[in-house]
Amino acid sequence: MKAIVTDIEGTTSSIAFVADVLFPYARARLADWVAAHPAEAAPILADVEAIEASDPVATLIRWIDEDRKATPLKTLQGMIWADGYKSGGFTGHVYPDAVAALRRWHEAGVALHVFSSGSIAAQALLFGHSDAGDLTPLFSGYFDTTTGPKREAASYTAIAAAIGEAPADILFLSDTPEEIAAARAAGMEALLIDRTGGAGDIATFDEVSA
Repeated sequence: MKAIVTDIEGTTSSIAFVADVLFPYARARLADWVAAHPAEAAPILADVEAIEASDPVATLIRWIDEDRKATPLKTLQGMIWADGYKSGGFTGHVYPDAVAALRRWHEAGVALHVFSSGSIAAQALLFGHSDAGDLTPLFSGYFDTTTGPKREAASYTAIAAAIGEAPADILFLSDTPEEIAAARAAGMEALLIDRTGGAGDIATFDEVSA
């Protein structure tokens, strides 16, 4: 493989970290953050109102509860999480096997990228303030929902074009079967990871040969 693209939640990092740490942190602070940062919040709130014509703050909080993959929400969450990372309120969880593999692949000259529903800013924050230190030097680029939905093949075609490699030379890693199917439909190699040891192709990054 000339490049590897990895998902985050359930793949490099635990679902519990996102669900039990990041989401509640943003939910508890969302209204106050919007009030304290009107200039930064205004375009995001406008995007929310364009999707649903209702109180945008209430809509955003409901979207958090629904785990909506909406770009305005992901952008705002990333801004709020930045405060938590920078204040030392938490560090980004990354599985030790993922840390070791990412370092190994980087040293071998494989270009590493991320494709997550979280905003690009949020991705960089998680890896920049990870349990294992700053991992951002390992990555060549990041992709989020501004590229396209994670369950559509066109998104992976666009990623391959942006990376500048043929889809067949790119490996995608994710814990979501629909994302794996979309990546394969675009011509990428793809492996389903199931960290519970269930029906996935792999259970840890140690099983990936790249």
